[in-house]
Amino acid sequence: MIGYRGYIFDLDGTIYRGERAIPGAPQMVAELRRRGCRVVFISNKPLQTRRDYAAKLTRLGIPATPEDVITSTYVLGRYLAREAPGARLYVVGEPPLLEELARFGLVITDGKGPVDFVVAAFDRTFDYQKLNTAFQAIRRGARFVATNADRTCPVEGGEIPDAAAVIGAIEGCTGRKVELVAGKPSPMMIEAGLERLGVGPADCLVVGDRLETDIVMGKRAGTATALVLTGVTRREDLARAPVQPDYVLESVAKLPFLRR
Repeated sequence: MIGYRGYIFDLDGTIYRGERAIPGAPQMVAELRRRGCRVVFISNKPLQTRRDYAAKLTRLGIPATPEDVITSTYVLGRYLAREAPGARLYVVGEPPLLEELARFGLVITDGKGPVDFVVAAFDRTFDYQKLNTAFQAIRRGARFVATNADRTCPVEGGEIPDAAAVIGAIEGCTGRKVELVAGKPSPMMIEAGLERLGVGPADCLVVGDRLETDIVMGKRAGTATALVLTGVTRREDLARAPVQPDYVLESVAKLPFLRR
């Protein structure tokens, strides 16, 4: 019997790549659930709502509800709604991100009027106009936060630039460092996951494909960590990594055979 009661799974590069499940991933999740283990899925990518992610998982053979998914958007929206209810945001991001943030009672603006927070995110429509709007808002006193700080996003056939490129552009012109990043490896992300699972760090295993986000997050929180080699990280990267996972797996399909 595996010795963990709760499992936090990254999505991109861990459970699926693009529109295809990692071979064996649906069967692995089903087996963990059969054993009575709790499972939650997390993603830094703000390109889909929690409802979208749950629908995709279900479509790929892994039944899930929106409550089973924790995203960087959800964590950031929850934080802003608690710290600054009704805050006015200028969001450098795509429509699903704006939709999710608005559900927390936050006000999405075009950036031309008063702005309390500029939100930087993965945005495939990022251009000079968006950069300038963010720049002007921050110069007028807006605070600067982000959903995530991933350098790249894994896709079928390789990787594409992620939110770090947007953050870097805004930091470069404003001279201001982003003050809060909600997504992995932020403790805010894993706190939300553990809360959903109803377990403590000692009873949880974090599984992901990135050393600098998934594994670092788990280590900081005191959970066990498992690195899978189906995403960004390669086995040769481990030799020079300052943080080492507790387990290294070819894919999540090997997880049911893992022993604590």
